Amino acid sequence: MRVLPAMVVALALVLAGCGGGATPTTFDLSAPGGFGKVGGSRGAMVVAEPTAVQALDSDRVIVKDSSGALSFLGGAQWADRIPALVQARLIQTFENAGRVGSVSGPGQRISPDVQLNTNIRSFNIDAATGTAVVEITARIVGDRTGQIQRARLFAARVPAGAVDGPGATQALDRALSQVLVEI
Repeated sequence: MRVLPAMVVALALVLAGCGGGATPTTFDLSAPGGFGKVGGSRGAMVVAEPTAVQALDSDRVIVKDSSGALSFLGGAQWADRIPALVQARLIQTFENAGRVGSVSGPGQRISPDVQLNTNIRSFNIDAATGTAVVEITARIVGDRTGQIQRARLFAARVPAGAVDGPGATQALDRALSQVLVEI
């Protein structure tokens, strides 16, 4: 059976449209370290995955304009969804600091004394000011009682060198590091 040349061209055009263009550069976030010797508790803590609005529950780098409209920065993406990355870096930061006897994510078969519940309020570049904005609320909840032991909003604003992939992600990483150290 012979395939007509027009059908081959049409099929090639359809498949080419599925490719979607250039692959975006993938960026990761880091966990602060170098805390030195600090005292802490011997308790166990579980760090739940942060909650976030739908726009923040993605792997896209977000830019917010002066009207409040959100858009995605072209050519850049995170290594995972923002809540999953923030959870992993929270756990690593607590491990690096050594302030808690043990820390893990849910489902790792430990009996925690407390749970850290967080909500990502902002994780974007503010285009009007050229700054990275990270705001996270954190609640320490007694695992046995369910009572909130402490709650606070943590926020950082860091100038972005440029509103491009490397500039935006580096500024967001620095802002997140400030927030993680405070938490």
